[in-house]
Amino acid sequence: MTLPIPRSSNKVNLLPPDFGSLTRGLPPSVEPGTLFVLGVNGGMSIAPDVRFALIFGRSEPDVHVCVGAEDPHVSRQHGHITRDHERWVLHNVGRLPIRVSANRLVISGDRAELPSGYTPLFIVGPKQEHLLEVRVAAPAVQAAGPAVEFEAKTRERKVWPLSPMEKLVVVCLGQRYLRNEPYPQPLTWAQVATELRVLRPEEKWTERRAAHIVTNVRKRLSRSVSGLLEEEVPPPVGNTLNHNLIMELMISTTILKADLSLLEESAAGEG
Repeated sequence: MTLPIPRSSNKVNLLPPDFGSLTRGLPPSVEPGTLFVLGVNGGMSIAPDVRFALIFGRSEPDVHVCVGAEDPHVSRQHGHITRDHERWVLHNVGRLPIRVSANRLVISGDRAELPSGYTPLFIVGPKQEHLLEVRVAAPAVQAAGPAVEFEAKTRERKVWPLSPMEKLVVVCLGQRYLRNEPYPQPLTWAQVATELRVLRPEEKWTERRAAHIVTNVRKRLSRSVSGLLEEEVPPPVGNTLNHNLIMELMISTTILKADLSLLEESAAGEG
């Protein structure tokens, strides 16, 4: 039997499968603190004053939001999110860990507070990571003059501007991350150059050209983001700089899973 959904003055609502990604924000009329959770088959929103545990996992009849439906490694009820002391809290009750950031795994039996704004959660399976999108509506900015308004804007995560060429290269470089492969690593420069030569043979791609484009992006973002310069990372550096760049671009939603279509479109354009 499908789990019941409490009805409290429309404070608990279903999100349809075609709701779209939570990466691009919410309508301004949403009550601050409202929780939005979205899986591949839709999701749910819950007002902050409703006592309700949102359950997610792979068994659609046994959860409110389905994730990893075809992966038997994901638990039927893998976790839940509850309201606790003015914060939404993630609880992992499944076997697999849940990645909440580049450096934080919530293991079975553990919990983590969810911040305001967008947080992609990844259930880390042995063959694939399964995305569960979460967004907590941020408090409204108080209109107290230009200085306060400017200060509030600087707190928002920034979608970094990239040229079409830069976006193509970083998407190619970080495609394993965008595909949610387990333990992803950036492609090597040789792999990037080879793939781009196939996609755009008229542009004469080389390892050096691809590396130069990505280096320029790292240097530009390094004015605001740490961990993108060699002197900021302890040796051996290895793939760390490119890894940090890809994670920043993903967390800021500068690059999305949908951007993998750039590689497909490029290939189609040559057909």
